[in-house]
Amino acid sequence: MNYIQNVARDLQPGEIRPWAAALSKQRVDNLQKDEPWARCQPAGLPLLDTAGVTYRIVQTAGLVVILYEETSTVPRQIFIDGRELPKDPNPTWFGYSVGRWEEDTLVVDTIGFNDKTWLDANGHPHSESLRLTERFHRVDFGHLELQITIDDPKAFTKPFTVVKHPQLRADYEMLEYFCNENERDSRHMVGK
Repeated sequence: MNYIQNVARDLQPGEIRPWAAALSKQRVDNLQKDEPWARCQPAGLPLLDTAGVTYRIVQTAGLVVILYEETSTVPRQIFIDGRELPKDPNPTWFGYSVGRWEEDTLVVDTIGFNDKTWLDANGHPHSESLRLTERFHRVDFGHLELQITIDDPKAFTKPFTVVKHPQLRADYEMLEYFCNENERDSRHMVGK
C-alpha cells in the first residue's frame, strides 16, 4: 500500500484531531503550496520512508546511518550502542533515534522532532510530541518490510501503523542531489 499521499488513510473519522484534520485540508485545498520538500527543506519522517525515496543503510558497531538520495545532504543517525532516548531532546528535522536488534529486526524509536515537516503529501501535520517506532525486517535478499508506528497524541487519538515493502536496488550508485541548485519551482507554487 502506498501511504505517500495520505498516511492516515486507514484511520476512522474522529481519529485525527480536529486541528490536524483542518490543517491537512487547508494544505490540500491550497495545492500544497507550502510543502517543505518542494521548498528545499527536509521531507522528514515518515514521508521519506513512504515516498519511495532511494536510501542506503550503513551499519557500524554502534551506529546505523541512513543516507537519503533525494533530500538534504544530512544523514539520519540511529544509535545502536545501548543508549536511551534523551529526556528532553533538541527538536530537529529527523528527530533523535535509538535502535536495537530484536532477532533479525532492527527496531528504531525516534522522538525529538520539530513540527516543520509533513507526515505525507496531503500535509498531515504532527507536533513535537511525535514518536515513531520503525521495524526494519529483511524478508529475503531483495525485500525489506518496514512497519512504521506513528504516535502523536496531540495530532491523533491513537497510535497507528503503516507498512511498506521497499525493494533492494543492487548495484545502484546513489546520485548527488542538491535541491537549491538551480531551483526555479517554488516561486510558481502560489496555491489557489
